[in-house]
This record gives sequence, C-alpha cells and structure tokens, in this order.
Amino acid sequence: MTSQEAIRVLMLSPFYYKMDLSSRMMLIHEFCAIYAQVDNTDR
Repeated sequence: MTSQEAIRVLMLSPFYYKMDLSSRMMLIHEFCAIYAQVDNTDR
C-alpha cells in the first residue's frame, strides 16, 4: 500500500482531521507498516 492509498482510507475518518501534521504522518507510516505485515502473512 502506498502512502497515497493510506491517506485515502484514513481521510474517511473524522479523527484524521483532528490530528496535527506530524501525528498524521506517523499514522500513515504505521498504517502502511501494519498493512504490509498483514499482506505478507496472507501469502
């Protein structure tokens, strides 16, 4: 999952807009990392 894809998903949450920029960036990186772990276990 790319950062842009993660942002599209996260923008669906109203909590995303309440976060400051550094928190958003951390959330995006964590979201992508968790997705990568789950994606690797499915194979």
